[in-house]
Amino acid sequence: MNWKTFGAMLGRDAHVARRNAIQLMLQTFLQPLLFVFIFGRVMVGSGYMPQAYKSLLLPGIIAISMTFTGIWAVAMPLIAEFQWTREIEDRLLAPIDMTWIAIEKVLAGMLQAIVAGLVVIPLAWLVLRPIDISISSPLNFITIILLVAAFSACGGLALGCSMNQQHIGLMFSLVMTPMIFFGCTYYPWSALTKFPILQKAVLINPLVYASEGLRAMLVPKFPHLSTIAVLAALLFFDVLLLVVGLRQFEKKAIS
Repeated sequence: MNWKTFGAMLGRDAHVARRNAIQLMLQTFLQPLLFVFIFGRVMVGSGYMPQAYKSLLLPGIIAISMTFTGIWAVAMPLIAEFQWTREIEDRLLAPIDMTWIAIEKVLAGMLQAIVAGLVVIPLAWLVLRPIDISISSPLNFITIILLVAAFSACGGLALGCSMNQQHIGLMFSLVMTPMIFFGCTYYPWSALTKFPILQKAVLINPLVYASEGLRAMLVPKFPHLSTIAVLAALLFFDVLLLVVGLRQFEKKAIS
């Protein structure tokens, strides 16, 4: 393992992210903050939603921001590098194993997802205040944040190495949109009790565990899945998506 090369690649991706910071912030925060403002401020302020809904909404918004950022930060550069700029060819010539090139992409995406999730908390607090949130277990909170970031970045690796450039719109309409609306981001998983088939079906969506895990950490007074179930499911999806992503990356690189 050539750590110097790995660090140089990570540093370059960090430089690109800093250079595109404004664009990245608009892509990451605009939609979630609009949802926060409409559902958390307008709907609650007008009396259509109870005051408690603001606290219920925030963990889901954090999960959306982290997921969208991690997937976008990994998938879009990979699609561009493999099909447009061919920059990936330079990386493949570097003195480092092919697998570590993919892992570096995942790590860079994770870091961006973590920043996105942590930045959303004060921004949403400014929009929704007063809001009742508390971190009941800092260690579990950090663990869930890391697992959610890993799931988003590994998902970006799998999608970026599986999609062609003409299918980018399809990726967001058929993958991201259903994932968000059936990811228990705007409601707890228990709200689907009256729809038992749907309640079980959404459990294949990793965003459900991201939303429920953050809800358990920030607003434990609301119904949520158990922390053990959340941690186990997120770890499973992280490993699954990483294995699929690495396999697709190797196949794409060789071809």
